[in-house]
Amino acid sequence: MANPQRNVLGQILVPCSTNPMTGFFRTGCCETNEEDTGRHLICALMTEDFLAFSKAAGNDLSTPHPEFGFPGLKPGDQWCLCALRWKEALEAGCAPQVVLESTHHSVLQFVTMPDLHAHAIVLPGPVH
Repeated sequence: MANPQRNVLGQILVPCSTNPMTGFFRTGCCETNEEDTGRHLICALMTEDFLAFSKAAGNDLSTPHPEFGFPGLKPGDQWCLCALRWKEALEAGCAPQVVLESTHHSVLQFVTMPDLHAHAIVLPGPVH
């Protein structure tokens, strides 16, 4: 991306994960532009509950699809989630925790900062 994108804290967006490689553009960051119609904005820590919720909602994130370079996610992986899927999970009581430093500022069009803060985590060490 030409200009640095910002996180919900107003700082430069920090990478979410490079193992597995995440982001709409597969850069490791939850960057976005008009091509990203799914709005992959929230850096979330995957849980069994959320992965089961997402699968039941029609988006199986657990099953590998090597033909698309997708390894399948497991609990503990970080991933750039679609804003509206996270909001649905929030309303269902199974929203995964989020890394605010790696969550794109435009997510605030869909969810509130208090909801993000209530699910915020700080991970030690470098992004994996």
